[in-house]
Amino acid sequence: QVRLVESGGGSVQAGGSLRLSCATSGTILSINAMGWYRQAPGEQRELVASITSGGITTYADSVKGRFTISRDNAGNTVYLRMNSLKPEDTAVYYCNADLWVLAGDKNYWGQGTQVTVSS
Repeated sequence: QVRLVESGGGSVQAGGSLRLSCATSGTILSINAMGWYRQAPGEQRELVASITSGGITTYADSVKGRFTISRDNAGNTVYLRMNSLKPEDTAVYYCNADLWVLAGDKNYWGQGTQVTVSS
């Protein structure tokens, strides 16, 4: 059973920082890409940042220069460092992974972690 386990959300004042973590578990043959999405109340889920197996990163324009996506040496855990947080960053953040597993190429979601930024 493949799982994505997120941690690191919480409440912070504007200008503060948080780091989210997403660890994979289960039988995974390879990781194609991992990323973070977020969904604010009443809004659609949007891509925040992603990183490919080759280390290529992509960021939403709204977070460029403030957020950094990275992964550990084994590539099994992805992080999102969020600096200079703004109230508009408040959302549930979801980890996403495109993985090769025994059943083929599959896409997985974490359970979500709440990030709340107060002004």
